[in-house]
Amino acid sequence: MRIRILWPAGQATAELRSTPTAEALWAVLPISSRANTWGDEVYFDTAVSVAREADAAQVVEPGTVAFWTDGDSLALPYGPTPISRDGECRLASACNILGVLDQDPQVLRTVRSGDSIRVEQA
Repeated sequence: MRIRILWPAGQATAELRSTPTAEALWAVLPISSRANTWGDEVYFDTAVSVAREADAAQVVEPGTVAFWTDGDSLALPYGPTPISRDGECRLASACNILGVLDQDPQVLRTVRSGDSIRVEQA
């Protein structure tokens, strides 16, 4: 499953793993939302609600495509967040891991809070 994430100043693609959360997201695409930023993380509502999976993680690599079950949101970290330690990508809480971006995650620096954001099948 490949997705494309688009916002006014750019776009990114990602390969999703075969997980219950990825499949639930895939089933509702395309979706449109408004971007939020939290440190070096972009997140936005998906209108998908799922349970936390067994391999959920709070500390992830830059470019991870994660699903924040506490907020029904995709979380796209590309660097430290306000609760990070030593430069790590620490999410607000453990998130379901969906996949990874295909390109340098620093492309997400061009997303501004309030930007329209769209996720579609690629």
